[in-house]
Amino acid sequence: MNRRFALTVALSAATALGLSACSGGSSNTPTNATGGQSGTSFTATPTKGGTVQVLQNTDFSYLDPARGFDGGVNNFYRLIYRTLTTSAPGNAKDPNAIVPDLATSLGKPSADGLTWTYTLKKGLKFDDGSAITAATVKFGIERSWDPQIGIGSPYAKQVIDAPKSYQGPYKSGELSTIETPDESTIVFHLKKPFPEFDAVVAQVNMVPFPQGSGAGDEFINKVVASGPYKLATFTPGSIVKLERNPNWDQSTDDVRTAMPDGWQFNIGIDPATIDERLLAGQGSDVDAISGTIQASTLPRLQTPQLKGRTLTMPGICTTYMGLNTTKKPLDDVRVRQAINLAIDKTAVQNATGGTQLATLTSTIVPTTVAGHKDFDLYPSTGNTGDVAAAKKLLADAGQANGFSMELDQRTLPVAQKQSEAVQESLKKIGITVNLNPIDASKYYETIGTPTQQHDAAITGWCPDWSSSAATFIPPLFDGRNILPKGNSNLSQLDDPAVNKRIDEIGAMTDIDAANTAWGDLDEQIMKLAPVVPLNVAQYVYLPGSNVTGLFASPGAAAGGIDYVLVGLRDPNKK
Repeated sequence: MNRRFALTVALSAATALGLSACSGGSSNTPTNATGGQSGTSFTATPTKGGTVQVLQNTDFSYLDPARGFDGGVNNFYRLIYRTLTTSAPGNAKDPNAIVPDLATSLGKPSADGLTWTYTLKKGLKFDDGSAITAATVKFGIERSWDPQIGIGSPYAKQVIDAPKSYQGPYKSGELSTIETPDESTIVFHLKKPFPEFDAVVAQVNMVPFPQGSGAGDEFINKVVASGPYKLATFTPGSIVKLERNPNWDQSTDDVRTAMPDGWQFNIGIDPATIDERLLAGQGSDVDAISGTIQASTLPRLQTPQLKGRTLTMPGICTTYMGLNTTKKPLDDVRVRQAINLAIDKTAVQNATGGTQLATLTSTIVPTTVAGHKDFDLYPSTGNTGDVAAAKKLLADAGQANGFSMELDQRTLPVAQKQSEAVQESLKKIGITVNLNPIDASKYYETIGTPTQQHDAAITGWCPDWSSSAATFIPPLFDGRNILPKGNSNLSQLDDPAVNKRIDEIGAMTDIDAANTAWGDLDEQIMKLAPVVPLNVAQYVYLPGSNVTGLFASPGAAAGGIDYVLVGLRDPNKK
């Protein structure tokens, strides 16, 4: 997402974004849950059978969960993979919770908090019928350290103790700090106490795999399924079909209902075409879902029939522009502060889809995440930018005549419009912004590689679990976690005071106190202006009239539709 990059993946991918979990304030029930012609709730229990159709523009980044970590793929992984723990289903009493999945219970920490022990359920199998054991869980997690493969979620490497020289199972062999005393027990040794470790083992790269498999690019185009579905067909850029995994046992899984017989992801469809198909609601499109609709389609949803088929879900992901602090003149804090002052956030909001699809923000941590603190260090009238104040700061920094910079952007209409809004804002203070379009399916990998990253990038971030802002601040701003690949610290900020405070807050055992401290650190970081917070996306869906079981998931779908509960009202409907 994961690093969980969000941006506005929901505008192009099948899930809403992301990149993920949130805490506090977000409902798991759609704002409008009335189901079209039938008048039946979209949260009604599906009937077993049929195939759910998903219409999306952008391809999945990777089928391999050690590599993928964005909102466009994390929800998809939930259908084919399982982990020791996972996000609660969207219809749970607390959809923000972390719950057992492959494990019989949440982890059991030692008194000093340095070891965590999990016991596997009995009867777990891969899609080929072989047993899922503690050793296969360990092996799958060890893959996170591989320098080529392990470009996804960073938490395993940050939290689990491992030699600095360790490079995963293919290069370095077994990791001794993950023990498997028997086939059903796995013990993790941590670098330091981490009270939220149950959320770490819920990350997408904690998936078990048969020992010895998955080296190099083996899992680029195939999977070894542990969830209720397995891969039936995969044509990159075109179609992904899932069918039932006969070796998945429902009695071991309290999260996934697996009501459909299959899923078909239809990829590479123009966003406008997706909207038109959903508006028409004909043929197999009555069984279809997609990401949030385009802003231009919103006025057409006012008819009674379409209003009854419209779902609105609150967003939890911050869209922001990262400023590369290693690039001149962005290495001068005054220049970065000037950019923060100059951006017309209202124009960017309009480019995103207006108030129905985005809420303005001035902070890194959104209001829906524990640890949010209200502040605005760079205010302007109507949030349209303070040109005079920005010009003064540029002059103070010796940049009175302005300069040129490169802005990375995804090859999607909404990203183009957002980038153009930034371009127009900065033109007013003498900064020429040259746009650098990058294929949407490879965007996050590209900007997460410092050698390929330019001056700035419009992206986003979703929290990876609900209980704290620890999944916002450290991944984005801890200078010790700047990586050659899979880097989430796009600003490449490496500030000793920030790093020190991250350690101090991370050592707190009182999560409430820690969240207060994260909010204060958010403000401290924004004084350094390594990013420009832009808005928090909201989601508007138009599901097919035959689709039901639609619940929001903060953890799995960044506040959007949780796939594990989705199904059809009538699988035989033609």
